[in-house]
Amino acid sequence: MHIGHIPLANRFFVAPMAGVTDRPFRQLCKRLGAGYAVSEMVTSRKDLWASLKTSRRANHAGEPGPIAVQIAGTDAAMMAEAALYNVERGAQIIDINMGCPAKKVCNKWAGSALMQNEALAVEIAAAVVAACAPHGVPVTLKMRTGWCQQQKNAVQLARRFEAVGVQMLTVHGRTREQGYKGQAEYDTIAAVKAAVAVPVVANGDITSPEKARAVLAQTGADAIMVGRAAQGRPWIFREIAHYLATGEQLAPPLVAEVRRLLLEHLQDHYGLYGAASGVRSARKHIAWYVRDLPGGEVFRQRINTMEDCAAQWQAVADFFDALGDSMDRLPPARDDAGPQTRESTHEQTQY
Repeated sequence: MHIGHIPLANRFFVAPMAGVTDRPFRQLCKRLGAGYAVSEMVTSRKDLWASLKTSRRANHAGEPGPIAVQIAGTDAAMMAEAALYNVERGAQIIDINMGCPAKKVCNKWAGSALMQNEALAVEIAAAVVAACAPHGVPVTLKMRTGWCQQQKNAVQLARRFEAVGVQMLTVHGRTREQGYKGQAEYDTIAAVKAAVAVPVVANGDITSPEKARAVLAQTGADAIMVGRAAQGRPWIFREIAHYLATGEQLAPPLVAEVRRLLLEHLQDHYGLYGAASGVRSARKHIAWYVRDLPGGEVFRQRINTMEDCAAQWQAVADFFDALGDSMDRLPPARDDAGPQTRESTHEQTQY
């Protein structure tokens, strides 16, 4: 699996999710079997590049390559400038966001709203490719099947994006109108794959190794992208890899391993966000890890009252120590869509 000239470890990718796929989470997923991870969306607005939020999203210190940054905007020149800005700061791949369904993004005609204006969408893709080409940086693009059921234009756009030099396409199997409701459909992804020669990545409702195999078979896609199902379950990537290689399920992780992974994740998280912000933004990660565990809901409520990193970290350690007294391994994962994501909740939106 390659993106342009850049080789990837495998074809199991982490989806870019706002408020989730920061550097600590990307690094963790890569350690646990993901072959590729894209950053949270970075705005093309130059006046926001120095903001704390953008600087954190653009932080790739110590992250193993390839470094992929997703950018979003509605102006071709600004998007090209944003691409160069991130390339100068270490981005090896630039991904264009045309898949975000969040109202605050689409109301500004960015994200998946661009699929309604094919000429502008193609102009943006061409401008970003032209900006990145002299630096040898490939450009990829993530989109949906269309704006609504009556306007599914992913196939037409895929051909045009390929023609201007986009080197990989990811398709979420829903329209913008659907948000995250209903079931993802894969026939449109299969049609996109049949229409272009560049790699195509299937995304949407891939929640288990069995579903990963089925989606790859149905779409013919070159890779899959997992989003919400990796929240609190970052080892899903090694589970998928093992199942596709052997046809057998990998045993759930040991409680002791999950304890170590989460505590290391929290330390890295605090380091990026600082104590005041880190203790609060870590709550959602902890909640995802414990949501299906005995006592998990009560523990989540307790965690949400804590304002101190050290106390939060110790509480997590104690919770898993107690859990380890009653079980060696986590229970098998539920085969569902993972944590529910409200379209209006920016912090958990999959891009």
